[in-house]
Amino acid sequence: MNKETLSATTLLAAARSVAPKLAERRSEIDAARRIPDDIVELLRAHGIYRMCFSTEHGGPGLTSLEQLEIVEALSYGDTATGWCAMIGAATGIYAGYLDDQGVAELMPTLDLITAGLIFPAGRAERVPGGYRLSGRWKFGSAITHADLVIGGAFVLSDGQLAATPDGRPVVRIFYMRRDQVEVFDTWDTTGLRGSGSNDYAVKDLFVPDHHSFSFSERKSGTGKLAEPEALARIMPAVPLGTARAALDYVRDLAAGKVIAATGQKWADNYRAQYILGECEMEYIVARGAVVETIDTLWDSLDQDRFANLPPDQRISTALARTHSFRAARGIVARLCELVGTDSIYKPNPLDIWLRDINTMATHIIAHDTVIQSTGAFLLGGQPEFPFVLGLG
Repeated sequence: MNKETLSATTLLAAARSVAPKLAERRSEIDAARRIPDDIVELLRAHGIYRMCFSTEHGGPGLTSLEQLEIVEALSYGDTATGWCAMIGAATGIYAGYLDDQGVAELMPTLDLITAGLIFPAGRAERVPGGYRLSGRWKFGSAITHADLVIGGAFVLSDGQLAATPDGRPVVRIFYMRRDQVEVFDTWDTTGLRGSGSNDYAVKDLFVPDHHSFSFSERKSGTGKLAEPEALARIMPAVPLGTARAALDYVRDLAAGKVIAATGQKWADNYRAQYILGECEMEYIVARGAVVETIDTLWDSLDQDRFANLPPDQRISTALARTHSFRAARGIVARLCELVGTDSIYKPNPLDIWLRDINTMATHIIAHDTVIQSTGAFLLGGQPEFPFVLGLG
């Protein structure tokens, strides 16, 4: 594939072509607790991991909605693979916060995969030329196959926490090579098992200043993707792709399903009709809200930065995103109720989808804290999760 001519159309077609292969290996991925290397390289060959690079960095310059549709297609095949692709492709978004030297040294190719957690679970002591970083982070999704790893940390100066002029601790995100990081096999979970989201740590690692960044400082990026919440915009793709896969599976199942006790076809059964109709309704509403808010946001960013948008504009994508996780969880749960005991056996994809969606819905992006933060922002109170509102 000529990666120089990649577009939203070619990347989406590639994702859709890969999805059936992912579905065939869904159980294998779940059992292995990681994405197989050949699948990682297949996605890399298709250019999936460069989808978030802007044109100013030589990338395809996709909109957030176009990125979402690609991850949605991958998640339709396998939830964990979609999740890891979404996390791994964030390399292009983070590039906008690095200076040209940092991008050149860390990202000599646009096909590199980034794993890691941006929240500050480490400490970084200022030293000449950079920082000495120590810490242990959880939820390193994609770290089993990543090229690069990030970790958020509080900055220290002479052993004391550095503070901003308004008294808040200084936080930076640090880029490391995968071989500089110790990974711990901790990801033995109920769902999203294939994401390999293990713990990882470093101790007294020197990180050059230009290999770290802050979301308050754009360096080499200037476009609509150089915004702190740009990655979060495409996160709903994973629950939405999963919910669509589950819906299509049960619809196909229903075509030949008969109630054993009565001989009645599902097509004529009120309960089956109602639950499928209800689930389709929830999916249409949830996906429609995500698409509309992302589209509106993208257009609004023509005139302004995210942090300067009107309050209602600032909260809309966050609320639609959180709702999509919750709606998808409800859809899959209802479909499992409809299918009954057949859904609890591991060969049934509903078993994996239910475990995946339940685990995914515990992520902070789907948490009550997001809803509290939007309400607090509107009322002039204190948001518990200011990041989703473009606040520091």
